[in-house]
Amino acid sequence: MSDALMQADLSSLKLLHRGKVRDMYEVDDTHILIVTTDRLSAFDVILPTAIPGKGGVLNAVSDFWFKQLSHVVANHVSDMSLEEAIPDAVERQRVASHAIVVKRLKPVPIEAIVRGYLIGSGWKEYQKQGSVCGITLPEGLGLADQLPEPIFTPSTKADVGDHDENISFDVMATIIDADLAEQIRDVSLALYKEAAAFALQKGIIIADTKFEFGLDEHGTLTLIDEVLTPDSSRFWPVSEYKPGMSPPSFDKQIVRDWLETQDWDKKAPGPVLPDEIKHRTSEKYLEALTRLTSLN
Repeated sequence: MSDALMQADLSSLKLLHRGKVRDMYEVDDTHILIVTTDRLSAFDVILPTAIPGKGGVLNAVSDFWFKQLSHVVANHVSDMSLEEAIPDAVERQRVASHAIVVKRLKPVPIEAIVRGYLIGSGWKEYQKQGSVCGITLPEGLGLADQLPEPIFTPSTKADVGDHDENISFDVMATIIDADLAEQIRDVSLALYKEAAAFALQKGIIIADTKFEFGLDEHGTLTLIDEVLTPDSSRFWPVSEYKPGMSPPSFDKQIVRDWLETQDWDKKAPGPVLPDEIKHRTSEKYLEALTRLTSLN
């Protein structure tokens, strides 16, 4: 895990898009290759320091959840092999643990966020207004408290370098079809509830997470991108969870907390991470994968 993959840099395929973490390549008219790099994004800024092994962990965690939750909603994983997608053996070997071949779909321009605990920007809003993303919550909740029921709080999907914007469900229903909005909300809540219950058995609390969806040529809702990873979620160890304090985490919260101590305006370029922060984060990502996929 000493070498980090900052960019895929595949010359044998056409680059379609380079996101905060993922590089997407065209395989053919119906397939895309997604390479999950070791880049790390915090506060919507791609940091100059990559996290060794992170991309491989994210790829494996997503693959685990796609299989675990396939009965809830269709997903974008393709039957095409990496050998078919990347005929060049040298290039294939370089990205093998980071890459997945997926179906080419039409993305829905919404981030489907589900919150089960009061933390982060939700806690800040609740303190001021008694609500999270406009959803009124009961009085008397504290930092990191579990919500009475998980809530769906969508946001717009911003381009690289821009900030996502929290929106209400009603606004979401004006951006996309109202029936589709309801379907995404219901599926997102179902995915979160099942995943949270499973993770709890593995000693992990999933405080919140985001899902992304696409549509196939028949309009079938399909889960895409990453799913329930340490990048798209807050993972807390059950053994160290105490309401009233921000729990230690398995995700990039280590990096966020360090960044909050820096004299940085949260605009690119971000600070270079110290080796200690880089390696601690790498270890936490791997621990999350190990816990989730253990047989115990």
